[in-house]
Amino acid sequence: MDPKHKKLLRSLRLYLADELLVGDTIVQYLYQEEILTQSQLEDIQSESSNRDKALKLLDILPTRGVTAFHHFITSLEKEFPWIKDTLLQQLCEEDSDPPPPFTVQCGVPDHILPTVPTTQHLNRLAECLGPEWKSVLLDLGLSSADLYRCCADHPFAVQSQVLTGLVMWTQRNGRKATVQRLLQSLQTADVPPSVLQQVFV
Repeated sequence: MDPKHKKLLRSLRLYLADELLVGDTIVQYLYQEEILTQSQLEDIQSESSNRDKALKLLDILPTRGVTAFHHFITSLEKEFPWIKDTLLQQLCEEDSDPPPPFTVQCGVPDHILPTVPTTQHLNRLAECLGPEWKSVLLDLGLSSADLYRCCADHPFAVQSQVLTGLVMWTQRNGRKATVQRLLQSLQTADVPPSVLQQVFV
């Protein structure tokens, strides 16, 4: 099952347990479509209360493959159209909310984006970066020879190698060496936003 469908079923678990009457129609349809096995069908029906049957069904559904959510929605059409509508509406709302921009995820204030990073910013960044630092600097326009020089000048201190490369980039690019441009390269190198949250504050 798609992770977003699993997440939706989990977030509406108590609502579904209260609203859903797990009678024969739903489970027999899911059995017919080979979403439920015979033993799973029996497990659900053996539960004493309707709420427990619904919870058991919700435990099983996420484990039943990519079509399980679609068939579950279809099973609700006749007897529980309002539940179907609620699920689809929630799904649409989640799909329509794009993730916040990378700069926001990193906690970078807008007024800092067009400025040149300070030495303090570069120091903090050098502390945070791991093996991806070389791809970041290459994306910023440094050459392989530049990276070799950074490593040769500071053979035993990775942080100093990174800092040397970043300073080299700012010196060469002047006012074009902005925080915004740096963030673009960090995003391209798949540096997690969480790593950068205290760098540019």
